[in-house]
Amino acid sequence: MTTRVLIVDDDPQIRRALSINLRTRGYQVDLAQDGEQARELAARHHPNVVILDLTLPGMHGVDLIRALRGWSEVPIIVLSVHEVEVDKVTALDAGADDYVTKPFGMNELLARLRAAVRRSTPTDEPALIETPDFAIDLAAKQVTRDTKQIRLTPIEWQLVEALVRNRGKLITHLQLLTEIWGPDSERHTEYLRVHMAAIRRKLEPEPSRPRYFHTNPGMGYRFEPPATEDSMKSTI
Repeated sequence: MTTRVLIVDDDPQIRRALSINLRTRGYQVDLAQDGEQARELAARHHPNVVILDLTLPGMHGVDLIRALRGWSEVPIIVLSVHEVEVDKVTALDAGADDYVTKPFGMNELLARLRAAVRRSTPTDEPALIETPDFAIDLAAKQVTRDTKQIRLTPIEWQLVEALVRNRGKLITHLQLLTEIWGPDSERHTEYLRVHMAAIRRKLEPEPSRPRYFHTNPGMGYRFEPPATEDSMKSTI
């Protein structure tokens, strides 16, 4: 299903830049220049995520957040030139999910948008994946072996999580690179080789003969445990 984004900003250049970047990546986009227009579009189209500036004409951005929170749990990402901590705290306390300070990098904003959508998407997948060699707790974002935590870097965890959530499915190089490093990293498959090698060293019983994290040469990776009766169990 296509993700719908509501952009709320009184600066036409920012609205245009965000709209172009999101639409070229397949998002549906609605544009609002003030709080009242944003409320109307949100009620009519029920966006999957809202990106808004705090300094809006008429209704302040914080008041818009409170108004949306009165009836919706839509993820809200705040964009603002304000770097004062109290402004961030006020926006987050009002119900915002994330806060990005202008000027911002487009890749960072897109990554935060994807993360906000993932967190808000209902799922009935198991929270705990157990194998004979390790356990992956998707809720706690950690991997353990014999109750001891295996430390993964943030990038390593993102790769593990992406593969585990799509258990048994091939995830292409392009999908992983775009999801984790952004669209400008499409050709850097060496990133994946380095981090997947590190993951195998930490999690595989025999890194050179992976049982869990498999390579489809020239295509991508997949997480698929050995096909034995008790090789893996999942619990909610």
